[in-house]
Amino acid sequence: MEDLKILVVDDESRMRKLVKDFLVKDGYLVLEAEDGQQALDLFYDDKDIALIILDVMMPKRDGWEVCREIRSNSKVPIIMLTAKAEERDELLGFELGVDEYISKPFSPKILAARVSAILRRTNQALNNQVMEVGGIVVNKVAHSVAVDGKEVELSYKEFELLSFFFENKGVALSREKILNNVWNYDYFGDARTIDTHVKKLRGKLGPKGDMIKTIWGMGYKFEEIDK
Repeated sequence: MEDLKILVVDDESRMRKLVKDFLVKDGYLVLEAEDGQQALDLFYDDKDIALIILDVMMPKRDGWEVCREIRSNSKVPIIMLTAKAEERDELLGFELGVDEYISKPFSPKILAARVSAILRRTNQALNNQVMEVGGIVVNKVAHSVAVDGKEVELSYKEFELLSFFFENKGVALSREKILNNVWNYDYFGDARTIDTHVKKLRGKLGPKGDMIKTIWGMGYKFEEIDK
């Protein structure tokens, strides 16, 4: 985790120093902001920020406003700090996409442990953002697909379907399971929407489309073609 940048945003200098000292001890680089506007300026100026620790009650722009704007542009992990321990504040934080919510006063050791855990999860997730099988490259960050180095244009659902196949390579998938995971709802009725999307996806992948194998009466399985 060394050399990862963390932005600490709090209008209390004593609190910023306390948090910074513990994070620096763990090998992180720490940037500081004393209000919401300064936090946003630093965030836009530095593209290498790995995590943000954000206080709620601040001058100029409060933590909720800062969080909302950052979330509209980035998935960078955010830990919210607040002196309030009310449930509605916590729920609001999670609705805005906060990764952790810690009420003051808190143990700096616990905060540092939460930071470490979130960054481990984030790094593991990033490792799955670019996947390659048999000459097909799926980049989930850029939302792009290339076949033998040539980019292929897919619809949103085709891209999600291919990503799901990649993540379940070699696994027999029922139409119901595909629908529940790619379309995100329980499907009762005609499953031809899956067959239609698979047909289009195979066509766009060319010969590589043969990696999507039909399991008659059940669904599909994605596996690399034997050479």
